[in-house]
Amino acid sequence: MKRIFLFLFATALLAGCEKETILPEHNLPGEIVTFVNTHFPENPVVQAVKEKDDFELSYKVILNGGFVLEFNRKKEITDIDGGAKLPDSVVPSSILSYVATQFPDQYIIGWERDSRSQQVTLVNGIELDFSMNGEFLRIDS
Repeated sequence: MKRIFLFLFATALLAGCEKETILPEHNLPGEIVTFVNTHFPENPVVQAVKEKDDFELSYKVILNGGFVLEFNRKKEITDIDGGAKLPDSVVPSSILSYVATQFPDQYIIGWERDSRSQQVTLVNGIELDFSMNGEFLRIDS
């Protein structure tokens, strides 16, 4: 009997770890709506998803034009992917300056940050790592 109970408990626990909910745009948190309207005014929301994975809450917003934005539980932007040039307003100025100087024929199509660093992806596929202060660290292979 204990084994059956433990199995059912573990199954219920695992089932609750991953959950996606499609959100209507009007149910997105205000911080996210403001970010989208400020930086992507020409790219309306196509789909918004609230994700709960391993008890961590996040939001994924897909915009017209192929941009995919990810926000953490604090509603802070953590990842931006796109098939086109990202708006300059979403990339820290020190990173924009570095890319313009070192890779003048390239532009940024992806930006991501975690708790320790930032990374950008250039249109040619090169990935560059930066500190949280925007100092160049390395080319990521």
